[in-house]
Amino acid sequence: MAVLGIDIGGTKIAAGVVDADARVLETAVVPTRACEGYATSYAQLKSVIDKLLRDGVTAIGICAPGPLNPKTGVVINPPNLPGWVNIPLAEQISKEFQLPCRVENDANAAGLAEWRFGAARGYSTVFYVTVSTGIGTGIILDGKIHHGKNGQAGEGGHVTIDYRSSSICGCGLPGCIEALASGPAIARRAGMPPEEVGRAAACGDPRAIEMLDETALMLGAWLGSAISLLDPDIIVIGGGVAQIGEPLFSRLRRITPERSINQFAAETPIVPAALGAQVGILGAACTVL
Repeated sequence: MAVLGIDIGGTKIAAGVVDADARVLETAVVPTRACEGYATSYAQLKSVIDKLLRDGVTAIGICAPGPLNPKTGVVINPPNLPGWVNIPLAEQISKEFQLPCRVENDANAAGLAEWRFGAARGYSTVFYVTVSTGIGTGIILDGKIHHGKNGQAGEGGHVTIDYRSSSICGCGLPGCIEALASGPAIARRAGMPPEEVGRAAACGDPRAIEMLDETALMLGAWLGSAISLLDPDIIVIGGGVAQIGEPLFSRLRRITPERSINQFAAETPIVPAALGAQVGILGAACTVL
């Protein structure tokens, strides 16, 4: 058994043929060409499916940026996919290629992949976080994505931690954790990319250490609240900012329990994601495996 896993991003569409053991048998990548509008980027999606479709592929899983409704397979209006407004993507792809198709939020799909194949394997309740250009989250409960009543659950990046903040998130709200601790937010404060902040802090640079401490405090306060709310078995963190590595994770493990009412918070593992650059392909595949 094999399925197609497709990860639609603002700049590229990555796809792969994935078997039930999480082996990616073949891959293809095409530019999204999102700025050219829906018709062009949708044609790019179809082209990558055509490249990989083979006998034995039984379904197509797609992960895409939100907002979208995974229950209906409708892409609602993602900011980095211009023109994708109320697109019944799962239905369209299923009809065109005569295969079952499921569409899922990209962070949810990545969390499911980490639960099934990666750092959260063997755990029941998982809080998955990706910290890069934005901050996305996925909540996995007993091996299932928690979608909520309208399919909109898990938008943890838009939880406000400072409602008086002058930092306005892309969603329009002040003080979202995404506006304060995402990669671009770190770069604005530090004057350097997040990975350079980590390296400079490791070398003792006072400004970089200050920036890392500040970022860890904000993320730790937010994660502490997540533990108070969800009491997860494990927190898995991926994305570009996670590449800072132990200088960030050691701070988060210290700060997060201090910011939670949960008396067992210090026992909640906070670990790096394990699946790397293929997490989107694997996550999309997981939705239909």
